[in-house]
Amino acid sequence: MPPGRMDLNSDLGEGFGQWTLGDDDALLGVVTSANVACGFHAGDPVILRRVCERAAAAGVAIGAQVGYRDLAGFGRRFVDVEPDALTQDVLYQVGALEAFARVAGTRVRYVKPHGALYNAIVAHEDQAAAVVRAVVEYDRTLPVLGLPGSAWLRLAAEAGLTVVAEAFADRAYTPQGALVSRRQPGAVLHDAGEIARRCVAMAAGEPVTDVDGGPLLLAPQSICVHGDTPGAVGIARQVRTALTDAGVTLAPFA
Repeated sequence: MPPGRMDLNSDLGEGFGQWTLGDDDALLGVVTSANVACGFHAGDPVILRRVCERAAAAGVAIGAQVGYRDLAGFGRRFVDVEPDALTQDVLYQVGALEAFARVAGTRVRYVKPHGALYNAIVAHEDQAAAVVRAVVEYDRTLPVLGLPGSAWLRLAAEAGLTVVAEAFADRAYTPQGALVSRRQPGAVLHDAGEIARRCVAMAAGEPVTDVDGGPLLLAPQSICVHGDTPGAVGIARQVRTALTDAGVTLAPFA
């Protein structure tokens, strides 16, 4: 199957005050969709406004990167929050980002959970349903981005939302298609050439190699390039170049 159309997304706006993470401006020249932190796990009003303005100027789609209320843990710790409270937390975050997107002349175009919340709602039915409820109540036309086979995407589809499957450019996968835990060695890939080749294979509908060395078919509609790993911008640029050289059209899904 020849390569077709692909979205490239990345997590942006994840600094806080004097603390910075990643190079938002450089990544906005690479990606087609920006998952912008909404203030709960990272991001503050000054950062949110700046990223939204620069994303709008670059023609990059803005997505709400929602997470647990956990600044200290960067949203990477599971929080056993009650489902109703989680729904309100997600609504709060999307609404905050929407304000800055509107001022920048654009809008929030999709929702993607972050970190521990992203991982939890792969299997945590109650929390997955709570996040789905927030999107349905806010704007059921918003697509949602997530891991194929997750409770999150299944419940979202059942609720009538548009679901978008994503894969990660620089993460290792189990034979079952789950992400290898960051606590395990080899969970994050660092060879830019290998990462780029994997992304071209994904876009072409071809298998990549799982952590055990077997073939794994992912078939994403969007590929996430991380902005907080060493050499992230260079890797993202190499991924973009490899995809365009392979004839892949890069464009937002939303």
